[in-house]
Amino acid sequence: MEQYTPMIRQYLTVKAQYKDAFLFFRLGDFYEMFFEDATKASQLLEITLTSREGGSAERIPMCGVPYHSAAAYIEQLVELGYKVAICEQTEDPKQAKGVVKREVVQLITPGTVMEGKGLYEKENNYIAALTILSNGIYSLASCDLSIGESRATALSTLDEVMNELSTLRAKEVVVKQELDEGVKKTLKERLNVTLSYEEQREEREEFVPLLEKVNVPHLREAASLLFHYLHRTQKRSLAHLQPVAVYEVNQFMKIDYYSKRNLELTETIRSKGKKGSLLWLLDETMTAMGGRMLKQWIDRPLIEQEKITERLSMVEVLIQSFFERQEIRELLKEVYDLERLAGRVAFGNVNSRDLIQLKKSLQQIPVLKAVLLQIQSAEIQNLSKKMIPCEELTDLLERSLIDQPPLTIKEGGMIRDGFHIELDEYRDASRNGKNWIANLQKEERERTGIKSLKIGYNRIFGYYIEITKANLHLLEDNRYERKQTLANCERFITPELKEKETLILQANEKMMELEYELFVEIREQVKVFIPQLQELSRLVSELDVLQCFAQVSEKRQYVKPLLADNRQLFIKDGRHPVVEKVMDSQEYVPNDCLMDSEREMLLVTGPNMSGKSTYMRQVALTAIMAQIGCFVPAGEATLPIFDQVFTRIGAADDLISGQSTFMVEMLEAKNAITNATDQSLILFDEIGRGTSTYDGMALAQAIIEYIHEHIEAKTLFSTHYHELTVLEEELPRLKNVHVSAVEQNGRVVFLHKIKEGAADKSYGIHVAELAELPKELIERANDLLTKLEQKETPNLRGKNSKQQEKQSKIEETSGQLSFFGDSVAAPSQVPGKERKVIEELKSYDLLEMTPLEAMNVLYALQKKVKK
Repeated sequence: MEQYTPMIRQYLTVKAQYKDAFLFFRLGDFYEMFFEDATKASQLLEITLTSREGGSAERIPMCGVPYHSAAAYIEQLVELGYKVAICEQTEDPKQAKGVVKREVVQLITPGTVMEGKGLYEKENNYIAALTILSNGIYSLASCDLSIGESRATALSTLDEVMNELSTLRAKEVVVKQELDEGVKKTLKERLNVTLSYEEQREEREEFVPLLEKVNVPHLREAASLLFHYLHRTQKRSLAHLQPVAVYEVNQFMKIDYYSKRNLELTETIRSKGKKGSLLWLLDETMTAMGGRMLKQWIDRPLIEQEKITERLSMVEVLIQSFFERQEIRELLKEVYDLERLAGRVAFGNVNSRDLIQLKKSLQQIPVLKAVLLQIQSAEIQNLSKKMIPCEELTDLLERSLIDQPPLTIKEGGMIRDGFHIELDEYRDASRNGKNWIANLQKEERERTGIKSLKIGYNRIFGYYIEITKANLHLLEDNRYERKQTLANCERFITPELKEKETLILQANEKMMELEYELFVEIREQVKVFIPQLQELSRLVSELDVLQCFAQVSEKRQYVKPLLADNRQLFIKDGRHPVVEKVMDSQEYVPNDCLMDSEREMLLVTGPNMSGKSTYMRQVALTAIMAQIGCFVPAGEATLPIFDQVFTRIGAADDLISGQSTFMVEMLEAKNAITNATDQSLILFDEIGRGTSTYDGMALAQAIIEYIHEHIEAKTLFSTHYHELTVLEEELPRLKNVHVSAVEQNGRVVFLHKIKEGAADKSYGIHVAELAELPKELIERANDLLTKLEQKETPNLRGKNSKQQEKQSKIEETSGQLSFFGDSVAAPSQVPGKERKVIEELKSYDLLEMTPLEAMNVLYALQKKVKK
């Protein structure tokens, strides 16, 4: 350290406390970075890397950004997952002895963003803290700092932790240094979150109100860990933090990360964007906070029948109240983000324009309440009664702030005339002084005869009289004292102007100081209303989501689902809501689905591209929509309440953890089979396709049998293994359905209609033809298919496989053995090895065997014959 200059030593001392962050070190009008920070930041931000002397033999790498435009650079770094420590000058340079004192005033991290482009208006921005007990129980506390919402839950496995963090979409996770390295690695690699460290976890006095609803010690510890980190890094009031709400994941329908991805609930698989997801379809919310609540509801569907029924009833009433609903939507347009405005008030970074937005929002509440009271619904009217308009706050903001204030809060021009007597006096002096200046300019022009004479002002030289050099010869007044010489003019001062300047500047300076003080006082008064504002924002958000459901349901002709107590699922003319919207003017082919105590499983067969996956997904989406309280895309719907939804759809590998597509498929299948109950919904699409035919078919059949016999969950299982359709005769609660298609002039036409029974073929080559593969290739594939079909055993083909199996039993007639249509010599005419195989074959009772068992026996016998 001794080799460096005092300023560089100061930089290094501060940097040592924030090793995992970029240090924005304030030097005059710039934030500077040095050493490794400078090298890395110059690359990430694409700014020039320079260097400077710092006392050492080598020049020190250096780069910087102007302080007035630093926000954009900070946002860019935080979006990339980095942290930024803001180090400001904390004393007046004029009064400093030696190096000006500096200290970090805030650490901005991915999980603590309070404003800017990195904070998306319809998305929460969660930071979480994770601890683990010796018995393997995890404690997870989370907080959206921008709105102050906090919650905590206990989880039993790391998979549950990963799933919950994925649901929250946490940007940052706070842990203790001692946490297992494997867990840290999993968090970083699987979730791509920023890891931060905090060791303090004791309960401070200011945490007590926040922990009043938390009775479990290890959850209090996790929440305290999070609050310590927030207080240490933000270094300011966090008065908007709400008491921690404790929840259990099984209070809601469980949908694991893979199922949410497969169903495209909030983002699409391909683009990772909102468009094309269920959230995109449903989002007719009018406010940012309503949009966030909608996303939360989709992530956590209800399982309590009473609450689901209440939501559905309110949506039904809002659909019937068309004119009131349209009025509600217009009023909600004028409501700004109350949650985040309250957060910024507490945080101290709110400006006068934000408070005007708050005032305008509050002015809509009395009108909104009046409209709600017109709707004949006890639930809606109860919602209205809970909305407290905060009239006292609205009045304060109306009296104190002008309607169109400036963006800055330290240069005046925010406070209304008449709000504060002393401020009015300063303003009067300032305004009169400026009028006096204007009159003086007129008088001086007349006295000197110089028409271009003008009186100006700048911050360095104050007021001055400016005369061009061409007119200097006209100046004879000896009262003029030269103040500044420029290329084309001279600037002067007079005794009268100097005297008035002092009065005006003092009035302006005191006016701006007093305005800022008054604004801070107003902001502190607004802080008192933060709890009411947060409750009001919750109620407005709820109303916004309910009207959104009503709007979408009416527009797209959705129906109110009935909730069944007998586990029956009946959907008449069901549609996939997103596909239907994307198709727009094209007619969507609706389909029915019936699942009851005699039809627990549907085995779905049919051609590629015919709509099997769409059919399965639409059943799941219909159930999820019902359980979030929305009407559903069907002509009629009766649904059970599912505790969990599991899906295994599509092909995807996991390169990060080195898992193949088939391994991912098996892990997702295992997750469903391990955790599903008889109240769950399972969608399995093409299980077993990632391995050899025999392996895949064996696994598929075993999975079907296991679910049927041991879990009894409602299950839709699509497959191209037509051999499995014989299971309908062996498993009493399994039924075959298929997506129909027809051939016309050698080409396949998909009808997209679900019918009872099994499909007869897959039309795979027809699909390849639709994809416009080369004609020569298609012809070759058809030729090969014909040869393969001639070789294949009949009992492993098509829809009549059960009958063919019965016909394929061993028949000895006329000294010959007929086996699957091929003739072999009579036993007396064949060598010993083959005779033993025939005798073994005769010992089997094929009618008591499943097709898969028969196939395995045949395979083993064939191997013996070939030796």
